[in-house]
Amino acid sequence: MSVTQLNPKEDKTPALSAQVVAFARPRPQKPLARQFARRGRQMLAAILPPLVTLALMLALWEILCSGPTSSLPSPSRVVSESWELIVHPFHVGQGVDQGMVWHVLASLQRVAIGYAFAVVAGVALGVLVGQSQWAMRGLDPIFQVLRTVPPLAWLPLSLAAFRDGNPSAIFVIFITAIWPIIINTAVGIRNIPQDYQNVAKVLRLNGFEYFGKIMLPAAAPYIFTGLRIGIGLSWLAIVAAEMLIGGVGIGFFIWDAWNSSLISDIIVALIYVGVVGFLLDRLIAFVGRLVTRGTANA
Repeated sequence: MSVTQLNPKEDKTPALSAQVVAFARPRPQKPLARQFARRGRQMLAAILPPLVTLALMLALWEILCSGPTSSLPSPSRVVSESWELIVHPFHVGQGVDQGMVWHVLASLQRVAIGYAFAVVAGVALGVLVGQSQWAMRGLDPIFQVLRTVPPLAWLPLSLAAFRDGNPSAIFVIFITAIWPIIINTAVGIRNIPQDYQNVAKVLRLNGFEYFGKIMLPAAAPYIFTGLRIGIGLSWLAIVAAEMLIGGVGIGFFIWDAWNSSLISDIIVALIYVGVVGFLLDRLIAFVGRLVTRGTANA
């Protein structure tokens, strides 16, 4: 009787191996109070510097203009002399005797109409100049000459043409805002990458498809840069134009207050002008970020 010995090397039984699987422990959620504290610090870091700067400017203004011989009122004097104008912004009266909100809205209405025409015409002409070498050679020198004409220089010509103050002011807004829109749109069109144009040729896009899917998205950051410059110039121009055409508007209110020697009212109106101009710029920047998905400058 023979005994067969098994060679360990010939054992076909698979070896069992143990693997340790480590599960990541879930991170504890930050307490709600800690999240609010972090956001509060971020807001404080954004708001505190301009508030401190504003407080220092007001203190310096108060010191410089509090003397009896000062020709400009101090902040405390502005508040006391224009208190009714400040606390009743929605006052409804006769003629120019309106609250500041109504003067601002009247000016914004003129700006909206003139600016809308400038956007449509400016983008169209900018696309033409950016796409066509012949158009650029023929129109660009003329645009460069006309854009140097001051906005108020167009007002007598517009009054002679329209014989009415309101359309004349709208025309001044249009002629002021259109130049940066044309120039920035043309630059954006000319800077479209060649790869985009090659893709359009491969896909055989027609003119309308190329305009909507390639041209406008690629040039949108440049276009919105022109739109932001245009809205700022529009708001500047309407204030100056309304000083001459009369009627309800923030510009005419400032001029009427000057004729009545109401310097404190002028300062209140200038604060409205600055705040509204800032909000208009932020509005166009916000729309630009939405349209361009963050590629436009903030």
